[in-house]
Formats: sequence, structure tokens, C-alpha cells
Amino acid sequence: MADIHPVPERVRAGSPSPIPDMDRYREIYAAAQNDPEGFWLEVTRQRIAWDKPPTMGLTGSYHEIAQGPITWFADGELNATVSCLDRHLATRGDKVAILWEGDEPGDNRRLTYRELHAEVCRLAAGLDALGVQKGDRVIIYMGMVPEAAVAMLACARLGAIHSVVFGGFSAESVRDRVRDSLAEWVITQDEGLRGGRKIPLKAVVDQALDGEHGVKKVIVHQRTHVDVPMKEGRDVFYQDVVAGRDAAHPPTIVPAEHPLYILYTSGSTGKPKGVVHTTGGYITYVAYSHQVVFDLREDDVFACVADVGWVTGHSYIVYGPLANGATTVMFESVPTYPDPGRYWDMVQRLRPTIFYGAPTALRALAAQGDTYVKKYDRSSLRVLGTVGEPINPDAWRWYYDVVGEGRCNIVDTWWQTETGGICISPLAPVTATKPGSATLPLPGIVPVLMSPDGHIQRGPAEGLLCLAVPWPGQARTVWGDHERFVSTYFQHFKGYYFTGDGSRRDKDGYYWITGRVDDVINVAGHRMGTAEFESALVSVDEVAEAACVGFPHPIKGQGVYAYVVLQPGVEPGEPIEKLMNGACRTLIGAHAKVDLFQFVPGLPKTRSGKVMRRILRKVAEGDPSNLGDVTTLADPGVVDVIVKGAKSL
Repeated sequence: MADIHPVPERVRAGSPSPIPDMDRYREIYAAAQNDPEGFWLEVTRQRIAWDKPPTMGLTGSYHEIAQGPITWFADGELNATVSCLDRHLATRGDKVAILWEGDEPGDNRRLTYRELHAEVCRLAAGLDALGVQKGDRVIIYMGMVPEAAVAMLACARLGAIHSVVFGGFSAESVRDRVRDSLAEWVITQDEGLRGGRKIPLKAVVDQALDGEHGVKKVIVHQRTHVDVPMKEGRDVFYQDVVAGRDAAHPPTIVPAEHPLYILYTSGSTGKPKGVVHTTGGYITYVAYSHQVVFDLREDDVFACVADVGWVTGHSYIVYGPLANGATTVMFESVPTYPDPGRYWDMVQRLRPTIFYGAPTALRALAAQGDTYVKKYDRSSLRVLGTVGEPINPDAWRWYYDVVGEGRCNIVDTWWQTETGGICISPLAPVTATKPGSATLPLPGIVPVLMSPDGHIQRGPAEGLLCLAVPWPGQARTVWGDHERFVSTYFQHFKGYYFTGDGSRRDKDGYYWITGRVDDVINVAGHRMGTAEFESALVSVDEVAEAACVGFPHPIKGQGVYAYVVLQPGVEPGEPIEKLMNGACRTLIGAHAKVDLFQFVPGLPKTRSGKVMRRILRKVAEGDPSNLGDVTTLADPGVVDVIVKGAKSL
């Protein structure tokens, strides 16, 4: 069994958490399981500013979801921005709400809650004057500037439904989302800045809308002030939209189940799915989970280094922290610009107390050695978090020992776009941790491990991760296609939400996420998660990064194909391959063996740092002509190198 790390005393000290110890966790968890409606009604009444407080909890069930979406708090009415802004003005008006770190180190802006409220109201008033109405869909295609958060909140202020598109997606991706949502409004900027490079956001929007006639206005924020073509009658500068507007635009009160936003998730095939999150349940869950997972305190500076183009940015840069009156960091750049010490330089200057990032980035930084970390003062940090994928134990220990100096708790959080917020995670001041484990579910979340034929696995077991009970923050439907929502998430196991992930549960009830089911490799009857292989490979000192996929094997059914990035100066060849397979045997078992190694200069990653596994699968399967859109990658050129060097049996 993995080593257990108790909660450091510094993390425990002075914690205001409503869950102060494991006994209380068990009590609250049991209460939420026994009476979920009563539990969540109490949570939302305590945490959220309602115009009309709800008396209804849950309506509908997973068994009836084909007939229509579930609802939470259906008779309640509110506006999310009142919880995020207005109610803080009296006591936190001068507190920094958004602390922005630009692409260049030290390029900072600070917006207090009073200033942010005024900016949101001005943009809401400007959008209102342009004709944006409740229920309209607004595409936001921007970089990580404060105006992106302002745009999200201004839409919510009006009851308009925003759909943020990551500011690096292709014109085709933008066009698909405009068409699917029937959006009539787009908010973008002239250019984005990321890692010293300029990203032509307005040019991409122009290309996306070429030949499209449904968009009424394109609002352009000037970030770099470069000249961009402005289409007469359609395009207007952001600064002109807000000029002279009142700093106190009233919120549009909406029903709890009114959609707050649509966020598109894409697969390797088929059009993107527009996942719909509604106002009352979502804001309740992100506020609750943000506070209890990270042990949020009044003076915390919360640095989530994700992008608002992803759900992590929605939930834990914008809505969760602001609903809790926290100071939230927005980070425009990348972890390696101008060098691999950027995160820790920022920590020294901005003094965040909580840091939340992706394992992929951490592994890449760990490969550069400890010097870039240790040269900076990180004494402000109290809690470290990971998000987006399972973190392998070696990266976890590096994060704990080197970055956190053994005095910060790590919250390894499991959740999805569809869940809206964190579902399985340590609670920072309470949960003893195990490197690589997401540990225990939050109150109100009931995980179940299923066998492929639908039998519930009890006790220590491995299976397909499902959730048995609805909670307020989960997605309600796929925009315009509820049947697709049902078939994707509820068809596999009737009465359960199927996450698409595999997991195992140990003797202590801790959950270990093994990755997407399509990232589980069945080799000669042995089911193994690609995350297990990757953890084993990167445990070898000579290996910087690794990504594994399955490929057709004439004898085993599936074989294991590993893409490996070696440390500088290490030569590829049979000796290092033997070393890596030895690590697989030691850490996974004698049945674990990589069949094909391909040494690559880098992995195909999106600009948020996520490895694009569908590309690696297609190459391993011998189908490099059908890779799909690679324009969203941070370095599309790495794909050509991978295709040219592909291996086969």
C-alpha cells in the first residue's frame, strides 16, 4: 500500500472549515447521503444570495432522466453575479477580487470587488444596449485577461448564456460552436499573448464567421492594440461598448434552472457536445466544493493556473472563488516562459496561499530539475492542488517534497466538465493523503464501481466509475440534444451516471483513478490503465515524460505503445527500454510490458498542457492520415515528427 501522508500542522492550524476532522466528515457525509435534498437546501441557503430562496430540492432521478433533465431548487430565483459581486461590496469592496499576472513576469493588474462589480455592470449595460437579452447565447473567445471574466459575469448579469471557447481553438472549432448554440454575439480580442507569442484571436473569429449570417455583433477587446479589420455594422470595440455606461446595472433575476453557460467538450469523433450547467445548482456546488476542498480562509490568495476556456477556469477561477469572496489569480502565460521557474517566480511575487495546477505541467517542470523551484520563496503556500488527470506518485512526491517543502497538503482532485465541480478529493485540513490517490468523495457524492456487465463491486475492487446520486452542480443536458446526453452518460448502467473513467478502491475506501475507459488497455485479459504505465515509466530517472496508448496486437489483442521524452543527454536505445520495462514489472506486475517504444522530442499537448491522446492512438494504430484537428496544439510540428518516427511490430 502507498505511503500515507498526514495533514501537516500548518495546514490544520486556524482552519475555519465546516469539516474540521474526519469524524465530522463522516457525520456530514452520512447526513448528505441520508437526506440529500435537505443537505443541499441547507448548503445553498447558507452560501448563496437568492432573490427567492428555494423550498424544493431535487426533482427527477437518473431512472427517469430520459423523460427530461433533473432539477435542483426549481422554485428558487437568483442571479449568480449577486453572489459573486454585489453581496461582497459592503464588507469586501476594497478586497482584491482578481489578481492578474500577464504574459510577461510582473505585468500585473488588481481589480477589487468594487472595481470588478463596476466593470461587469458597465459591460452588461453596453451589451444590453446592443440588444443582448436573457437566454441569448454569447461566444467568448479570449485569452486569459480580466476582461474574459468580466464578459462571463456580464452575460450572467443579463441572464444571457455564455459559451467560452479556449483562446487557441481553430476557426473551425469556433464556427462549430457558433452554429450549434445559435449564438448571435461574440466577444473576442485583437490578439492574445501566451509564452511570448501573439495569437490572432480576431483573425480566427473573422475566419470562423466567414459566410455565417447569424452573428449580430462581434465585440473586440484591445489587448495588444494591433490594427485588426473591423467589419462595418458587425464589429465594435469593447472599450466603445463600455464607454459612459453606468457602474450599477441591475441583475436579471432568473429561475434556478436557467442555463448559466454551455461548455463544449470534444471527442475524437462526432461534433462537440454542448454541456449545459444551470445557475442555482452550479453556483451552490462550486462555492461549497471550493471552500471545503481547499480549506479557504479570508486572507487566502487562490492561484488556479488553468484557463477559463476549460471548466476548471469556470469553476475555480471565476465562479467558485468569487462566490466565496476570495482573491483569485488569473494567469495569462505558460509555466515555461520565460523559463521553467515561471510558476515559482509568480508565487514569490504574488504570495498565493493555494496553488492549483495540472500534473502534465508538473511532470514537465520536474524534468527540469529542482533549481528552478528552489531559487524562489514559496513560503506563502499552504495547499497544493492537481486537476485534469491522475497524478503519478513520483510527480506527487516531487510536488509535495520540492515545491511544498513537505509542509503543504496536496489535494488531488477528480472531477469533469460534466460534474461542474470537484467530486472526489482530499479535504485539505482533514484528509490524510496517499501519493496518486484522489482519496474520498465529497459529501453528496456517492461513487460506485461497476463491472462491465453492470454488477456493483463491493469493498476493495476495481471497476468502471459511476455516481449513484444526483448533486446540484452536475450538467443537466447537452444543448439541443438531450437524447445524446442520456445515451452518453446514462445508457451504460441504468440509474447511474457513468463517468467514462475507471477506478480502483483500496482497503481504506480511497479511490485511485486509472483514467478514461478508452485509456484502459486489455493485454491478454489483463486490464491495465495507461496512467499506471506512465507512472512506472517516469519513475525512471532518465525519463522526463511518457504517454501510453493501446494498439492492435496480433497475439495479445492489445499491446502497449509508449511515447517517451528522455532527459537531456540520455541516448535512446535498448538499454533504456529494458530499464523502463523493468520499472513496469516492478511497479505494476510481471504481466506489464511495453511492446513498442517511440522516443519523441515532445508530446502533442493543447495550450492548457493536456496531452492529445487521440493523436497518439491514431499513430499507434497505424492510421496517421486521420488525426483530426491539430491546430489547438501548443506545437503542431511535434505531430509530424511523431508520425515520421512511428513504430510497428
